[in-house]
Amino acid sequence: MSDMGSHPGFGQPPRKDQAIVAFDFDGTLTVRDSFTAFLRWRTGDGGWFLGLAKLAPAMANYARDRDRGRIKAASVREFLKGVPRVQLEQDAEAYAGQVWPGFMRYDALACWNDWGAKGAYRVIVTASPETTVAPFARRLGAEALLGTQLVFDDQDRVTGAFAGPNCRGEEKVRRLRAAYGDDIRLAAAYGDTSGDAEMLQIAAEQGFRRFKG
Repeated sequence: MSDMGSHPGFGQPPRKDQAIVAFDFDGTLTVRDSFTAFLRWRTGDGGWFLGLAKLAPAMANYARDRDRGRIKAASVREFLKGVPRVQLEQDAEAYAGQVWPGFMRYDALACWNDWGAKGAYRVIVTASPETTVAPFARRLGAEALLGTQLVFDDQDRVTGAFAGPNCRGEEKVRRLRAAYGDDIRLAAAYGDTSGDAEMLQIAAEQGFRRFKG
């Protein structure tokens, strides 16, 4: 069982004439990576450093293969495996409320709000888990959220697996096409790393580490 469809308020399709604008989340709308910060916040410094020590083999593998999906899955297994979905959602909500004021980029929020005022359909496309980004997306008033999807077992607890590939690079485009059609053309897209390059390529206006308009 994945977490797809578990976030009320998302998933309404855009109107036929509505501009679709895609925003990366970590480092684009925020000042730093949200998932790593959330894991550290949730476990506390003691649990965080103990967990990192246990992740040493996975980090050594990452140094060789640079597989971000694999290291992220290892982190989920170490820090979240067995956590009930409801507990994770509550923790994510508490975290978003606590860090929001200093966590969101003001230039990004201005751009986000400007597109909202124009009536655009704003979708967050992120490599971070949908479950942990959802509270931020709701606060932003996002029309949709596409992210890496966690798998929950038959008792609704985190298994440590993903329902699909890490939502980065070409996977961002694949997810957008699956949601909005193979011929999707974004009015604009914003990102800050090489993992956003493919998404920016299908946008009329491309914002890479900067916001225009």
